Amino acid sequence: MNTNTLPGPASTLGGFLRDRRARLAPEPGAPSRRRTPGLRREEVATRAGVSVTWYTWLEQGRGGPPSDEVLERLARALELDAAGREVLYLLAQQRPPPLRAAPLPPVAPALQRVLDALPTSPAYVQTPAWDIVAWNAAATVVLSDYAAMPAHERNVIRRLFGPSAMRASLPDWEAHARFALATFRVDAARAGDCPEAAALAAELQETSAEFRRLWAENEMRSHGSGLKRIQHPLAGPLTLEYSAFAVDSGNGLRMVVFTPASPADARAIATLLSDRARTV
Repeated sequence: MNTNTLPGPASTLGGFLRDRRARLAPEPGAPSRRRTPGLRREEVATRAGVSVTWYTWLEQGRGGPPSDEVLERLARALELDAAGREVLYLLAQQRPPPLRAAPLPPVAPALQRVLDALPTSPAYVQTPAWDIVAWNAAATVVLSDYAAMPAHERNVIRRLFGPSAMRASLPDWEAHARFALATFRVDAARAGDCPEAAALAAELQETSAEFRRLWAENEMRSHGSGLKRIQHPLAGPLTLEYSAFAVDSGNGLRMVVFTPASPADARAIATLLSDRARTV
């Protein structure tokens, strides 16, 4: 019995290229007599702007790993969708492809419904540059009233190194700021060409001595999970457990959820929401 869970064509780069080449229809006017379905190697090589010999080596598992530029050409030549492009990179370089720099679409209604289904857990969605693009009611009463501020200010890093009021609300500000910059650096690198992240880093290096000091440490961390202590002006001290989740097909979007660490924290957030509902 075959226990291989991967289909044959997807197990190697050469097999993947042959499989995808066979799925494409020849251009109108191309010779119709073919031994196998799909495009010939010469046709794929021409589409991708590479030599036939080198493309043949790729299908034969020779020639070394292709560069990002060549993989992008092959993805276009083979008319790969986002999932196919990701598999191409995984097979060729054992890593996912860099995120494409493109305007982010509006947050999908289904994702907003996920946020809204977390009644006492503040949650938001952020971009690779840490701009907050969606949030729920609990985030509004516990973290910040994002709807009331200009879009330019809805950025986690900018707010961490901005007004002193933000620092006063975080008893562990230094640890949070160091962790945030370490994960922001990884997010920016993963996004590849992310002008928003580069511009933000350049801006804060000019305006914040604390940012310059921590940024110079060059720390790198994954998001993971942990505890966040907040000194709320109305509810007093709150402790939240935070977790971050990549948004599938979200072009680098990430959802961050802060779960009350105790029933008392959950009750305090519920009271804040109730008070806000009465005043709206």
